Amino acid sequence: MQLRTVDARRYVTPLKEGGSLPAIVEGDDSGLYVLKFRGAGQGPKVLVAELLAGEIGRVLGLDVPELVLMTLDAELARTEGDPEIQALIKASAGLNIAYDYLPGSVTFDPLVCPPDAELASRIVWFDALTTNVDRTAKNVNMLVWHRRLRLIDHGAAFIMQHDWDSALARARDPFKRIRDHVLLPLASRVMQVDAELAAKLTPGVLDGIVGAIPAEWLAESGGEARRAVYLEYLQRRLEAPREFAMEAQRAHDALRV
Repeated sequence: MQLRTVDARRYVTPLKEGGSLPAIVEGDDSGLYVLKFRGAGQGPKVLVAELLAGEIGRVLGLDVPELVLMTLDAELARTEGDPEIQALIKASAGLNIAYDYLPGSVTFDPLVCPPDAELASRIVWFDALTTNVDRTAKNVNMLVWHRRLRLIDHGAAFIMQHDWDSALARARDPFKRIRDHVLLPLASRVMQVDAELAAKLTPGVLDGIVGAIPAEWLAESGGEARRAVYLEYLQRRLEAPREFAMEAQRAHDALRV
């Protein structure tokens, strides 16, 4: 698997949401993208999480905007008057990640356009697999665009990255924080979609996704050896029975008691 690479040509405007200080940026293909900077927040780990979760979501048939690798030249900072933006651009020179900007999209409101139980269950399963802590009522990280639900901002997924010593030992953890998921009340079919979704993520598919992580993003967390950890973590997590799926179903069922 290989993501497209786009060169950043113009910094358009900052987006105030999120700890990664994203911005709308124009690429050399004249497209607009939401750029996540490697020099912000927790650095390349956020970019790795975006790539892994985004491409896994796409394999599962969920609507995730196209992800691209975006090269950022430090010289771009010279056109910006804000010192904070200048520093962020300079600290992020090299490869970053960006997703297709969706003009006219609106933040998802579960009270206005709730998804059906099937789609809600698939999204909850996906977020439980990837240990995404950031799809809550406070921060839904979903947009509605052309009447379809789009999943964005997966930088908070793969919390195993923040404790490498126990990463593999925790691969089978149930992820109890799924109880905070904004779609959990609608996700009545998690165990019914479990086997189908897991079957899509074959060893070959996972190897292709993990293989797409740029080597320079791994340099700060242990180098190429980390690539094998990501792959083994996902393979272990997908072994049946999948405790994360059972936990999500239990959490949903507990809401009805």
